[in-house]
This record gives sequence, structure tokens and C-alpha cells, in this order.
Amino acid sequence: MADMPQLQKRGSFRSTWMRVRKARPQLILSRRPRRRLRLLRWCGRRRLRRRLLQAQAAGADWRESSRLVRAAAAPRPKTATSSPAPVPVPSRAPSPTSDEDTAPSCTASLPIPPLRPAGPGRALLLLPREQGFTFSGICRVTCLYGQVQVFGFTISQGQPSQDVFSTYTHSRLTINAVHYSVPEKSRKEMKREARTLLRAHLNRDDRCWLMKNFSPLCSIVMLEKLKTSTVDFIVSHPGLSYIFDQESPTFQINSEYFALRSVGIKKEKKKNGLHLTESVLSALEELVNVACEEVDGCPVILVCGSQDVGKSTFNRYLINQLLNSISCVDYLECDLGQTEFTPPGCISLLNITEPVLGPPFTHQRTPQKMVYFGKSACKNNYENYIEIIKYVFSSYKREAPLIVNTMGWVTDQGLLLLVDLIRLLSPSHVVQFSSGRSRAMPNLTPDYVDDMDGLYTKSKSKVRNRGFYLAEFAENLEFGDEEKESPVAFTGHKLLCVQSDFAFRKTPRNRESHNRVFRDLAVLSYLGQLQPPVPKPLHPLHGLTPYQVPFSAVALRIIHSDVAPAHVLYAVNASWVGLCKILDDVRGYANGPVLLAQTPICDCFGFGICRGIDMDKKLYHILTPVAPAELRNVNCLLVGAISIPHCVLKSQRGLEGTIPYITTDYNTRLPGASREIGAREAEEIRKEKQHPKAKFYRKAN
Repeated sequence: MADMPQLQKRGSFRSTWMRVRKARPQLILSRRPRRRLRLLRWCGRRRLRRRLLQAQAAGADWRESSRLVRAAAAPRPKTATSSPAPVPVPSRAPSPTSDEDTAPSCTASLPIPPLRPAGPGRALLLLPREQGFTFSGICRVTCLYGQVQVFGFTISQGQPSQDVFSTYTHSRLTINAVHYSVPEKSRKEMKREARTLLRAHLNRDDRCWLMKNFSPLCSIVMLEKLKTSTVDFIVSHPGLSYIFDQESPTFQINSEYFALRSVGIKKEKKKNGLHLTESVLSALEELVNVACEEVDGCPVILVCGSQDVGKSTFNRYLINQLLNSISCVDYLECDLGQTEFTPPGCISLLNITEPVLGPPFTHQRTPQKMVYFGKSACKNNYENYIEIIKYVFSSYKREAPLIVNTMGWVTDQGLLLLVDLIRLLSPSHVVQFSSGRSRAMPNLTPDYVDDMDGLYTKSKSKVRNRGFYLAEFAENLEFGDEEKESPVAFTGHKLLCVQSDFAFRKTPRNRESHNRVFRDLAVLSYLGQLQPPVPKPLHPLHGLTPYQVPFSAVALRIIHSDVAPAHVLYAVNASWVGLCKILDDVRGYANGPVLLAQTPICDCFGFGICRGIDMDKKLYHILTPVAPAELRNVNCLLVGAISIPHCVLKSQRGLEGTIPYITTDYNTRLPGASREIGAREAEEIRKEKQHPKAKFYRKAN
């Protein structure tokens, strides 16, 4: 018995597993615990996740614990000899000039930023350095200490609060704690400074909690519940509440969940946030540097590319980045279908002084100059499109950088139209987006643009002086007939090719429906300006008092359609109208409406809804948020193909009986009755682009 070999002893498997799952975070489990994790049932995984979250909230140092766990989780020797004593983890010796209160160069970051409720509708967010918080919903963000960045815009302590809109229609926004320079201070001095700044905003308990979890170079953010009349008006329509809030199953209900719920936001996964590629970041850095230096004057940046590659997102991010360094940015909108700051169908020039922290339907603004084109696409009317851009661009004073947004139509005639725009606007930089999901387009280098014929401009001769127009070479230039009076100077530009990995849910089959929803949201956001400010209740549109406009005070014009004079008033009633000003004097016509024979290129002050027409008193009833001082200059009403959203007409609250402007007795067999107003393309063009249906064949026996 004494000579029998001693049985090999194995270490306690359960004790090792318990140490691993209590000390390691959820995403850094070793192979052994991961194999064990697959055997756990759903309740066991939930219990394990709860323990890990509790350990993370306690602020454990995962860098040190991970080393200990590796040593603990290592396989034990199978011999009977005792295991060696654990080797202590080497630590960096402190320098003689630093102590425990000195701010370290690299702080230990918490995997989950701590969050604490700070009263009804308020929450405190403590972000360590280079940590982020991705969320969905709307809230007001105030930086109490440190510095954070949202969608490229930097918010520092002492700056005004910013309203942030993180909707489900676009990528979720993230509040990132960025590095900020501070003088050489000890940890104790930094905590004393933070405590002094927080005393005016927080009570004693909240300050004590922050000081307990305080780390050098961290940022403290206050999140507050945000209520706006525009958002309330959009959400009041059926089927649109999902844009700002969506119900999702939650497996963890704790104080953080209730704090975010009181603010009106939800925490999202990091993968749902906005991710920029290296080429995008490089282009942003170069453009910001050029705009701040102003070596060659204010740059003109033209952004082009196919549909759904992230041009609009890039423009918003670039605007926010520029506003960190300069006071204002000019913006030229040339995309008729997906406008950024105005309702659809407009070409506008704006001066942006406030950051853009949301999708287009959350920041409708008054432009510096605007012309109502009347359609969501310029097909079959290219010449008028170019002339309107010339008219609007003439108001650019070159006192601030200009960002030009273009359409996503870059094939066939759309590419030739883009070449005309580059020659007309003479940009200093052209940012060209490309994606693996989109159709490839040629690189718009200066040589390609100069040697390519556009729709209305011809290519330049090979002998030229780039960047300057010389009178002696004017006879050698080939222009179209409409360009001979004011030839376009061929100037060189710098091409920035950007590769986009922008993820989107649009496909060629549902792109038109998505775009129509965005256009309707822009119109609803504009109409939301009619509502009183919160906390006053919303008023239905039919309950608001309209303006009375005499027939003789304004002229009428139906854009992009031929309507008989006897049917013009039928087309104007219950329509979306542009409130414009023409140079001609329309007064003096007493009988009937004043009709224009041609569509004028004129300034547009805003939009409205023609609620009704009083034929006895010869009055138009116009409902619009435009200020009365500007309405005195309006003498023309333009009716285009942009229609009022159907939800506005269908969801008229407080009405009994038949709803106005809604009927079920509609004969679609009448000529022109099947055509939808506001469609992006004509019906015959849409039929050509219909995808072929799948063919099913019967299996032969």
C-alpha cells in the first residue's frame, strides 16, 4: 500500500470558475469559462451578467485583475507537488515627482460609464477619458465639468446647453469624453475645482457621489428631459412615434434604467452609433485646417456621390467641426429631394451659426435666400434648375466657408449636370463619396472636368491658365448659347476621394418610400412651428386662424403642370403653396385670380397651406408660420408637386362626420387621376424601373 503511486490531485474547478466569473468582465472571458458559459442556461447567464455588471459598476481595475485571472485560470500541474507561490504582478515604480494625487497621463477607464438620477427628468453621466455613451431619444446635454463631443461638435464646461436628437431613422449619436488640456494640478486640486463648479448645479448627495467616482481628465454631463412643440406635433400623428422612441425588451432593470427613462432616452449598443472611416476622418481634418487657415480665402467645398453613401451625414459632421473653430458656415442646398434645413423642393443658401445635432426634420431654419423649385427632382427641367442655382449662388458673399450639397443622381445626364455645377460654382475642394454598394462613377479630377462636356457647358481647350480667366483666351473657349454672355471660369480644385462604409436599410425597392417619409417629416417639422411653445397643449391645424389674402393681392402659378384657367382654384385649394415675391406689380386686377403665364425665378419667404377659398369675398385662407412682417412682401403663390402629408389630412382631431378634403368616392379611371402628386418620378419612368417579378415554373414529372 505504501508503494502504490499516489493519485494525482486536481485543483478545485468550481473555485477557479467562481474567481473568473466574479473578476473578469463579460467580453474578456478566457476559453475555459466560455466553454462553461455555453452550458449555462438562460437564468444562469442572466445571473452571471448581473454579477459582472455589479463588479463593473464598482469601478474595478480590469487591467490588474485580468493578469491575476490569467494566473488563476491557468491549468494546474498534474503532479502531486504543491503549486508554486503566486508571483506578484510587477507594478511601475512611482516617480519621485509624482504622488497619488497627481493626475496620471493615462487613467483607468471604466467599461460602463456610471450614471445617477439627479431629480425628475435629470440624470448625471460621468464619463472617463475617451469613453462614450450611445443613446436613442432626445435630451438636453450640459457639460458641467470637462469636455465632451457630440456628432463632431465640442461642448465644454460653461457653454450653453445643446439639444440632441438621436432618432431611429439615422445612426444613433454618442456623447464622447474628449481629451482637454489642464495645467499641472494634483488630484486633490482638480477635485476641489470640480466641486466648486458643481455646487451651483447639484445637491450635496450628487456631489459626493461624483467626487467618490471622480478620476482625472473625466467629464461630467447633465442629461435633461427635452420637450419641443415640433417633436410633439410630429409624434401626435399615428405611426410616427417610433421615430424617437421604440419599445424593446429590457433584461436589466436598475437605477440606471429608471434614470434614463425619466430623461426620455435609452442606452444603445456601440455598434448602432455613427462610425466614420479613416478616409472620412482624414478628409474632415484637412477641410477644417483649410477653413481655419484661410490661405486662399474661404474654401468652397462641394460634396458629391451616389445615393445613400453618407453625404448628408458628412455635411452635418463637417459643419459641427467647423463651428468649433469659426463662428459661421454657409450652406448651399442643391438636393431637391432630401433637403437639410428647408422643406423639400427648394434651392437655398443658409448661414449656419448653431450646431446640427440631429436629422433634417429636427432643425428647420430660415434661409438667407431660397427659391421654390416645386419638385423633388429636376428631371426634364435641367435648364431651370441651373438658372435657379445661379440666382441663389449670386448671394454668396465669400465671408465664410461654403458647403455645397448635391443630388445623388450621378449617372447619365446627372453626371453631366454635376460637371456643369462644378464649373459654375468653381469649388476649391470636391469631396467624392464612393461605396461598394453603389454604382462606380469616374473620379472628378480637374482634368476630367475640364475635358468633359456637360449639359450646358463645353470642355475647355488644352491651353489654359488654371485658376484664372484670361480675356485673350475667351474666343477659344466653347460654351453653350446660354453661357456666352457670362462664361464660366475653369478653375482647378482638389479632389478628396472618400470610401464610405455607411450602413443603411434602403434598397432600390424601398428607397422611394423611405425618401417620401423623410420629405413628409420635413413638412411636418415646418408645420410644427405653428404650434405654441411647450408646455401649452397642441392645437389641430383646422383650429388655427388663417390669414385672409385677397385675390388681387397675389398672383398664381402652377409649376410643372398645365392646368386650365377654370381649374386653377381647384388645384390651389388644400395644397402646399410657396409664398414668393416677384418684381412685377400684380395690383390693379380686381376681377378673379391673377394667373402667371410663366414660372418666375423669385425669392421664397416660406410656405403655407391654402385651407380654403372664399369665392364670394374672393379671399384665400392661408395657414403659415411666416412672420407678418415678411408676409407683407409676398405677392405670388406657387403651387408645385410637393404635397401635404396624408397623415395631416387623415388625423384631424375633434371633427365629427365627414373629414374635409378626404373622400372615398374617387374615380381612378379618369385621365390623370391615377398619378400621385409629389411622386419623385413620372409614372411612365417608374414603370421602366420596376424590378422583374420572380417567375415560377411547374416542376416537370
